[in-house]
Amino acid sequence: MLTKKQNLLETIKGGNPDRFVNQYEFKEMIMETRFDKKLEIGGEGKNSWGIYYRWPVGQIGQFPVHDEEHKVLKDITEWKKYVKAPVIPTSDEFWAPAIAHANSVDRNEKFVTAFIAPGIFEQTHNLMGMEDALMGLYEEPEMMQELIDYLVEFELDYAKAIIDRIHPDALFHHDDWGSQKNSFMKPEMFEEFFLPAYKKIYGFYKANGVELIVHHSDSYAANLVPYMIEMGIDIWQGVMTTNDTPELIKKYGGQISFTV
Repeated sequence: MLTKKQNLLETIKGGNPDRFVNQYEFKEMIMETRFDKKLEIGGEGKNSWGIYYRWPVGQIGQFPVHDEEHKVLKDITEWKKYVKAPVIPTSDEFWAPAIAHANSVDRNEKFVTAFIAPGIFEQTHNLMGMEDALMGLYEEPEMMQELIDYLVEFELDYAKAIIDRIHPDALFHHDDWGSQKNSFMKPEMFEEFFLPAYKKIYGFYKANGVELIVHHSDSYAANLVPYMIEMGIDIWQGVMTTNDTPELIKKYGGQISFTV
């Protein structure tokens, strides 16, 4: 008899089309691996990258502040001067809650799931603002590529720390790649800057025992699905109705799964 985990994997691979699962029932999120904690509603302050966040009362979450006083990166050509990756914690005290949580999970029933946010694209515009990040891809592509490579190296170091300590079965990775109507950049630009980045990140997780890559992007990104498949995403989570999910299933079913 298949375990719940095995049953889910069969579903994703197209071998068990009559099995449906709640998109969260199979994941046990190990949130204790995060060393930047969420603000309280109404709060504000800097995270470990120096990015200043506010969570206004009445809003659904915290948002980076990009006025001249608070923007971390005002000039992409000087990114090395201003962007400094935080030191990844190594103490037993920091990792003990995450390890205890992971060890409490029945891995025959649930996927021990690492959670990563923000992703590479989101981090670029968290540091400098959305307009500057998108303009940088056009006006200073070499500098943007250097910054992206730097962020990728940090993610790989962080991934190694997580893998060594909790040995996750799955990854839930957050990086919004579009608005409700379209992707934030044309597919060719996405392919140039972000496909190689995520092939490195997701390839590292897969090479180190992670069975399932779940990527969250609650946006229009139907035009990016071929790249999602190439970079190793198993489930695209956050598919808006503007993506025409039935058509995506018809075209890409068996290669990638979709959840709202």
